[in-house]
Amino acid sequence: MKLNKTVSSCLSSLLKPYSSLSLHWTTTMATTANPLESKKTVDESDVGISCFISQLPGFRGILKQRYADFIVNEVDMDGNVVHLTSLDVSPEMDEKEEEKTKSSDDVPQSYASAIESFRSISSVTDAERLETLINQVTSVTDDEISPVVFDPSSDKSKRTAIHNFVKENFKFLVTDTVDGPDPTSKCIRVRVNSADHNSRGKRSKKRKERGDKPFDSRGSEHWPEHLGKFVKFHLYKENKDTQEALGLIGKMLGVQPKSFGFSGTKDKRSVSSQRVTVFKQQASKLAALNKRLFGIKVGDFCHVKEGLLLGQLMGNRFTITLRGVVADSEETIKKSAESLGKDGFINYFGLQRFGSGSVPTHHVGAAVLKGEWKEAVDMILDPREINEAREYYKETGDIDGTLRQLPRYLVAERAILQCLKKCPGNYLQALKGIPRTLRMMYVHSYQSYLWNNAASLRVQKYGTNQVVLGDLVSTKVDDAKRIVGSLTSEHKENNEEALDCDQLDDTAVVDLSGERSDLVKVVDIEDMEAGTYSTSDIVLPLPGSRVIYPSNDIAEIYHNLAKKDGISLTESIHGVKEFSITSMTGGYRRVFQKPIDFEWELLTYTDSNKPLAETDLDRITLEKTRDKVGSAEEIESMKSDSRPPESCESDLKDTGNPVSEQTQLALKMALTLPSSCYATMAIRELLKTSTS
Repeated sequence: MKLNKTVSSCLSSLLKPYSSLSLHWTTTMATTANPLESKKTVDESDVGISCFISQLPGFRGILKQRYADFIVNEVDMDGNVVHLTSLDVSPEMDEKEEEKTKSSDDVPQSYASAIESFRSISSVTDAERLETLINQVTSVTDDEISPVVFDPSSDKSKRTAIHNFVKENFKFLVTDTVDGPDPTSKCIRVRVNSADHNSRGKRSKKRKERGDKPFDSRGSEHWPEHLGKFVKFHLYKENKDTQEALGLIGKMLGVQPKSFGFSGTKDKRSVSSQRVTVFKQQASKLAALNKRLFGIKVGDFCHVKEGLLLGQLMGNRFTITLRGVVADSEETIKKSAESLGKDGFINYFGLQRFGSGSVPTHHVGAAVLKGEWKEAVDMILDPREINEAREYYKETGDIDGTLRQLPRYLVAERAILQCLKKCPGNYLQALKGIPRTLRMMYVHSYQSYLWNNAASLRVQKYGTNQVVLGDLVSTKVDDAKRIVGSLTSEHKENNEEALDCDQLDDTAVVDLSGERSDLVKVVDIEDMEAGTYSTSDIVLPLPGSRVIYPSNDIAEIYHNLAKKDGISLTESIHGVKEFSITSMTGGYRRVFQKPIDFEWELLTYTDSNKPLAETDLDRITLEKTRDKVGSAEEIESMKSDSRPPESCESDLKDTGNPVSEQTQLALKMALTLPSSCYATMAIRELLKTSTS
């Protein structure tokens, strides 16, 4: 904990009796700025969120008043916090790429032996045509080089041998087949590989020809073996979705979204830094985009052999600033912050997990688990945001007209309508048309709904400070093994489409295969007597075929709630495996989570538009300016201009009354959470207010 003395000296003028605030603030106030009052949203109680760890009074604070108040830095699998530290390509990497470019651009001068070998499988005239073409290429002329066409042949095996020979011996040439002078013959056409000259070449490979590669094969065709085929870089973005940012970068590079790999999406209304990989692209081309990108920067480039996959992260480092803090005393804030650091929070799935529309995603999940395909489709297409398009479809049933009105980011809705257009009335097929990672979110959301309710019952019945008989606990195994188990099968799916980023964020849970069932156990009398486990070891299952449940009465709530919804957790009522809980392995999730490396401090400010936390880009900009500025005085002056908050002392000096200048209090926190945790649930524990 850090507390500035000047802040402490003037807190008395800022702190107000919390009880004097409107009841609206203490019970139902959403702590995000500018709530959409007219829009129906999911309430915490609807999804099982109802308890707190501490009994301390809450206080008021505004979350994300500015997107820079919510800074997210990814934490990689080695525990390193990801920062954007440089926008430039390192000299060593630049030199390697220059060597690569030279080697790919330089065509060897002598192909005499290869041409001689070619004569053995072709005619004399074809060999001469090929030799003429190669001489034109090696002469490095600026003139356009026309393709050559070999003599017609009806022998397919001979044509195949020629195709393979050219491919193996002349990397700078490509071949294809064209019609011959009669229906029974074909001709081979040979031309310069124009992949780097804005024509089709190999860059035009159809998706089916690329197979199941988790990336777009478009990129430099001449890639040396000693360089990793992926460029890893750090993506910095402000107030943008991960998919939105990568979509823009991909458009500038001329590559498809599948070229990119990343470990997880980050909140849109935030400033975030994360790792991204792209297949066979030059770092210099990426770095050149920085001049054209706004609210997005890329840097810290290096070559790697493998692309990133969803779930390959340990967690996220958050720097969160709560503005407009109002509490009845400084002690309330201090105790609440210390309690959060010491005891943590209930590890609920946050409201983001359940969607932002009028129909919660767990309701859709319940429908698909029951096999009610039409009802599930109707709920997804239910009019809410983008009302005109949805209402138009509801009234007219005109699919083409609705698709013209629906924005492309509504991936699920568009996929459903496109399938219904091809197969009217086939609602199951329409649901399967949604990208797998997104459509499975509906089932996962229902699992999360059950888990939240079970966690609340566990806290209500047994409290938060003891392990009880029958609890399910995580056994004492190596953390590295536990991390390996946290990569769910869904995360291994290719990220094919733009997804709902709010729901995709923080979805990892401990997903255990059959051979790793030793990671959990039910607490018995021997464990109780030995005091082997603590509350931090308590887990609860997400329903599936391979999980075990607590042996106390907490297990009943899973089955009771599911039965109330007409769902069985032990048998499927339909034959569609991917929409059946019995076909999912399930997983486990910690009930209580403590923030890692937790720090906090109280600040005062007068200008709501000034940032109170330093971003990665701020540091880079300051460092560049430091290199250019001559005097230390100028640097310090610049720091004071760009690094608020102002002290309470200066406010008193200028006005004699800080309140008249609307001096406000802010609580700034830094904490690390595993990828499965929601920072909003930590804030909820602190403020004791709903995040609805």
